[in-house]
Amino acid sequence: MPVDAEQAWKDLQRIRVPQERVYDEFERSVSGGRRMTYGTAALMWVFLAGVGMDLPQWGLGVFVTAYVGLLSLLIVMSSRRSRMQLHHTRCPGRMWAAFGAAGVLVGGTIVLADHLTEPLEPIYAGLIQATAAVAVYLLSLRPANRWAADSVRSSGEPAADEGAGR
Repeated sequence: MPVDAEQAWKDLQRIRVPQERVYDEFERSVSGGRRMTYGTAALMWVFLAGVGMDLPQWGLGVFVTAYVGLLSLLIVMSSRRSRMQLHHTRCPGRMWAAFGAAGVLVGGTIVLADHLTEPLEPIYAGLIQATAAVAVYLLSLRPANRWAADSVRSSGEPAADEGAGR
Protein backbone atom coordinates (compact mmCIF):
# COMPACT_ATOMS: atom_id res chain seq x y z
CA MET A 1 0.00 0.00 0.00
CA PRO A 2 1.60 3.29 -1.07
CA VAL A 3 2.11 6.01 1.52
CA ASP A 4 1.47 9.61 0.61
CA ALA A 5 4.49 11.53 1.96
CA GLU A 6 2.64 14.84 2.15
CA GLN A 7 -0.25 13.32 4.10
CA ALA A 8 2.18 11.53 6.43
CA TRP A 9 3.96 14.85 7.10
CA LYS A 10 0.65 16.58 7.88
CA ASP A 11 -0.31 13.75 10.24
CA LEU A 12 3.05 14.00 11.99
CA GLN A 13 2.64 17.76 12.46
CA ARG A 14 -0.90 17.29 13.78
CA ILE A 15 0.50 14.91 16.42
CA ARG A 16 3.56 17.01 17.29
CA VAL A 17 1.74 20.30 17.96
CA PRO A 18 -0.27 18.97 20.95
CA GLN A 19 2.86 17.19 22.18
CA GLU A 20 4.79 20.49 22.12
CA ARG A 21 1.96 22.15 24.03
CA VAL A 22 2.22 19.48 26.71
CA TYR A 23 5.95 20.12 27.02
CA ASP A 24 5.38 23.89 27.18
CA GLU A 25 2.81 23.43 29.94
CA PHE A 26 5.22 21.14 31.78
CA GLU A 27 7.93 23.82 31.58
CA ARG A 28 5.54 26.38 33.06
CA SER A 29 4.40 24.04 35.82
CA VAL A 30 7.95 23.07 36.85
CA SER A 31 8.65 26.52 38.23
CA GLY A 32 5.40 26.68 40.20
CA GLY A 33 4.74 30.21 39.00
CA ARG A 34 5.82 33.59 40.26
CA ARG A 35 3.82 33.39 43.47
CA MET A 36 5.53 30.15 44.45
CA THR A 37 8.98 31.44 43.48
CA TYR A 38 8.73 34.74 45.31
CA GLY A 39 6.86 33.21 48.25
CA THR A 40 9.61 30.65 48.71
CA ALA A 41 12.29 33.34 48.32
CA ALA A 42 10.62 35.62 50.88
CA LEU A 43 10.19 32.76 53.33
CA MET A 44 13.83 31.74 52.85
CA TRP A 45 14.99 35.32 53.42
CA VAL A 46 13.00 35.69 56.66
CA PHE A 47 14.28 32.32 57.87
CA LEU A 48 17.93 33.01 57.10
CA ALA A 49 17.78 36.54 58.54
CA GLY A 50 16.13 35.18 61.69
CA VAL A 51 18.66 32.38 62.12
CA GLY A 52 21.45 34.94 61.80
CA MET A 53 20.23 36.77 64.93
CA ASP A 54 21.83 34.33 67.39
CA LEU A 55 18.55 33.05 68.83
CA PRO A 56 18.51 30.85 71.92
CA GLN A 57 18.28 27.11 71.28
CA TRP A 58 14.54 26.90 71.97
CA GLY A 59 13.90 29.95 69.77
CA LEU A 60 15.84 28.39 66.93
CA GLY A 61 13.77 25.21 67.27
CA VAL A 62 10.52 27.18 67.09
CA PHE A 63 11.84 29.16 64.13
CA VAL A 64 12.89 26.03 62.20
CA THR A 65 9.56 24.35 62.94
CA ALA A 66 7.63 27.40 61.73
CA TYR A 67 9.77 27.59 58.58
CA VAL A 68 9.28 23.92 57.70
CA GLY A 69 5.54 24.19 58.38
CA LEU A 70 5.08 27.31 56.23
CA LEU A 71 7.22 25.88 53.43
CA SER A 72 5.21 22.65 53.50
CA LEU A 73 1.98 24.65 53.36
CA LEU A 74 3.29 26.62 50.39
CA ILE A 75 4.23 23.40 48.57
CA VAL A 76 0.84 21.79 49.25
CA MET A 77 -1.03 24.87 48.06
CA SER A 78 1.08 25.01 44.90
CA SER A 79 0.66 21.33 44.11
CA ARG A 80 -3.12 21.55 44.47
CA ARG A 81 -3.26 24.38 41.95
CA SER A 82 -1.02 22.65 39.45
CA ARG A 83 -2.92 21.81 36.31
CA MET A 84 -0.41 19.27 35.11
CA GLN A 85 0.57 16.13 36.94
CA LEU A 86 3.22 13.83 35.50
CA HIS A 87 3.64 10.26 36.51
CA HIS A 88 6.58 9.93 38.90
CA THR A 89 8.54 7.87 36.39
CA ARG A 90 8.53 10.82 33.98
CA CYS A 91 10.61 12.94 36.36
CA PRO A 92 14.09 12.48 34.94
CA GLY A 93 17.37 12.52 36.79
CA ARG A 94 17.96 16.07 35.61
CA MET A 95 15.24 17.30 37.96
CA TRP A 96 16.91 15.69 40.93
CA ALA A 97 20.30 16.97 39.75
CA ALA A 98 18.94 20.52 39.43
CA PHE A 99 17.39 20.28 42.90
CA GLY A 100 20.65 19.00 44.41
CA ALA A 101 22.78 21.57 42.56
CA ALA A 102 20.52 24.39 43.77
CA GLY A 103 20.86 23.12 47.34
CA VAL A 104 24.63 22.99 47.05
CA LEU A 105 24.78 26.42 45.40
CA VAL A 106 22.55 28.15 47.96
CA GLY A 107 24.17 26.27 50.86
CA GLY A 108 27.62 27.21 49.58
CA THR A 109 26.54 30.83 49.34
CA ILE A 110 25.35 30.76 52.94
CA VAL A 111 28.63 29.23 54.15
CA LEU A 112 30.73 31.67 52.11
CA ALA A 113 28.67 34.67 53.25
CA ASP A 114 28.97 33.45 56.85
CA HIS A 115 32.74 33.28 56.52
CA LEU A 116 32.97 36.71 54.89
CA THR A 117 30.62 38.44 57.36
CA GLU A 118 32.14 36.94 60.52
CA PRO A 119 33.58 40.26 61.78
CA LEU A 120 30.20 42.03 61.50
CA GLU A 121 27.51 42.12 64.15
CA PRO A 122 25.21 39.06 63.97
CA ILE A 123 22.14 40.97 62.78
CA TYR A 124 24.00 42.59 59.85
CA ALA A 125 25.74 39.35 58.98
CA GLY A 126 22.39 37.53 58.95
CA LEU A 127 20.82 40.13 56.66
CA ILE A 128 23.75 39.94 54.23
CA GLN A 129 23.71 36.12 54.24
CA ALA A 130 19.96 36.02 53.66
CA THR A 131 20.11 38.53 50.83
CA ALA A 132 23.02 36.78 49.10
CA ALA A 133 21.42 33.33 49.39
CA VAL A 134 18.04 34.50 48.08
CA ALA A 135 19.72 36.36 45.20
CA VAL A 136 21.59 33.19 44.19
CA TYR A 137 18.35 31.18 44.52
CA LEU A 138 16.40 33.56 42.29
CA LEU A 139 19.18 33.88 39.71
CA SER A 140 19.72 30.12 39.40
CA LEU A 141 16.09 28.97 39.53
CA ARG A 142 14.98 29.77 35.98
CA PRO A 143 18.02 28.24 34.19
CA ALA A 144 17.85 25.14 36.39
CA ASN A 145 14.13 24.67 35.69
CA ARG A 146 14.63 25.15 31.95
CA TRP A 147 17.51 22.64 31.92
CA ALA A 148 15.45 20.07 33.83
CA ALA A 149 12.36 20.57 31.65
CA ASP A 150 14.41 20.32 28.43
CA SER A 151 15.28 16.74 29.32
CA VAL A 152 11.58 15.84 29.36
CA ARG A 153 11.04 17.63 26.06
CA SER A 154 14.00 15.91 24.38
CA SER A 155 13.11 12.47 25.76
CA GLY A 156 10.25 12.12 23.27
CA GLU A 157 12.08 13.40 20.19
CA PRO A 158 14.32 10.44 19.30
CA ALA A 159 11.34 8.14 18.80
CA ALA A 160 9.62 10.70 16.53
CA ASP A 161 12.83 11.28 14.55
CA GLU A 162 13.36 7.56 14.07
CA GLY A 163 9.85 7.22 12.61
CA ALA A 164 10.34 10.22 10.30
CA GLY A 165 13.63 8.88 8.95
CA ARG A 166 12.13 5.64 7.60
